[in-house]
Amino acid sequence: MLVIDNLWKNFNGSPALQGVSFAVEKGQIYGLLGHNGAGKSTTLGIILGMVAAQSGDVRIDGISVTQDRSRALRKVGAIFEAPSFYDYLSGWQNLKILMSYSGSFDEKLAREVVERVDLTKRIDSKVRTYSHGMRQRLALAQALLPEPEILLLDEPTDGLDPEGIKWFRDFILDLREQRGMTVLFNSHLLAEVEQMCDRIAILQGGQQIGRAHV
Repeated sequence: MLVIDNLWKNFNGSPALQGVSFAVEKGQIYGLLGHNGAGKSTTLGIILGMVAAQSGDVRIDGISVTQDRSRALRKVGAIFEAPSFYDYLSGWQNLKILMSYSGSFDEKLAREVVERVDLTKRIDSKVRTYSHGMRQRLALAQALLPEPEILLLDEPTDGLDPEGIKWFRDFILDLREQRGMTVLFNSHLLAEVEQMCDRIAILQGGQQIGRAHV
């Protein structure tokens, strides 16, 4: 479903990625494990076509991101870096605006997704009144519209309390169980990837130092 092929990237002459390669099969939950600065977010940025690699390629369901980014990313939903919203608008208004950037807004599907992430009671409240956990759920709703086949998550539980972490973990596991979702996510927490992932790649200083089944 997702193939990362020999990615290299430098920032201002310093190596950020050095020959990173791995593959994620359909229906797998795959974790990128490493400390801050290991290259996890750079990898996701390249997958999303937001960061240009020096060399290497990314293929999503056989389509190269570097050669045909828009078609490759049709199957992808993502939470990348800190989600950004219009704080003075409601969660619902944010979803309508953000989805209009990439296509038409399907209200029925949006209502279903909002219910799925347990935001129905607060979706008409202004985002400035949301807790961090609610913002993450709104970001997750955005990532699931329209319904993707692969979900990319950049440190999705960072800053959440234990209850929020458990909710997020259970939600992702259920997405895979009920919908066959393929998931790639970054984390610096070994316990998190052990509980969620089928396989992991370990990054350190831009280098891939290991892969493992969990």
